Amino acid sequence: MKLMADLHPAFIRLPGGNYVEGRSFADRFNWKQMIGPPEQTWMINFRVDDLDAMAEQLRRAGESVDIDPQRYPNGRFAEVSDPEGNRIQLWQPMAPA
Repeated sequence: MKLMADLHPAFIRLPGGNYVEGRSFADRFNWKQMIGPPEQTWMINFRVDDLDAMAEQLRRAGESVDIDPQRYPNGRFAEVSDPEGNRIQLWQPMAPA
């Protein structure tokens, strides 16, 4: 790992389709933490035009929606779960500059 860290990669693709992203290994994006428990190995992502409107529509239908308060360079995100507990991510991309 130290040898790889010394290369200062911003992106690594590992066999099996696993990714490591970040400016360093210390601040890399932790996909396992985001996706959930080990038995949940995937998450579906839906692109939406208006995250707030979609969250409101889902809440009116009785769903719990968690909107991430942080705005990222690639957009805004929220999460909802299906009846089996699988997490679903909603993504509103940033408007082109």
